Amino acid sequence: MPKKFIQRYLPDHHTIKNQKSLRIFGTLLHDANLWHLNRKSVAGAFAVGLFNAFIPVPFQMWLSAAGAILFRVNLPLAVGLVWITNPFTIPPIFFGCYMLGTFVLGQETQNFKFELSWDFLAESMSTIGPALMTGSFICAVTFSTLGYLVMNVIWRSTVKSNWQKRLETRQQKQD
Repeated sequence: MPKKFIQRYLPDHHTIKNQKSLRIFGTLLHDANLWHLNRKSVAGAFAVGLFNAFIPVPFQMWLSAAGAILFRVNLPLAVGLVWITNPFTIPPIFFGCYMLGTFVLGQETQNFKFELSWDFLAESMSTIGPALMTGSFICAVTFSTLGYLVMNVIWRSTVKSNWQKRLETRQQKQD
């Protein structure tokens, strides 16, 4: 079942609540829905986490935590999914977003060398920024929607399969 699989990899919620970086959310972290694993909270966490993973801004984890609190979905999962875009995957993912943005906006691609720095970010927002933000937004909406739908399907099919196994076991015991 997805619940057992996910629980195996998530840290304890007491550990997360005690993180200094999350103290800005204060008592909002006491909502029990942020820590439960059910179909709604997991699918919603995938949507929030994947959406924020594709938005090229700093502090994606805080945005994801705020989104999890706002939509009352599983906070650790939403924050963890942001790490799909990590220092190794950021260049190819955001380059793909940029290429999608240039295609959608009908612009010519520009030669640039990606750097993970504030200077690059400030200088490039006027040149490649519109295409990057457009492509990132399209990818964020697409992948967050797909993540939500796929997790719903996986969760429901797993629950259905487990119910079928229980029914078969009961029928075998009765025979």
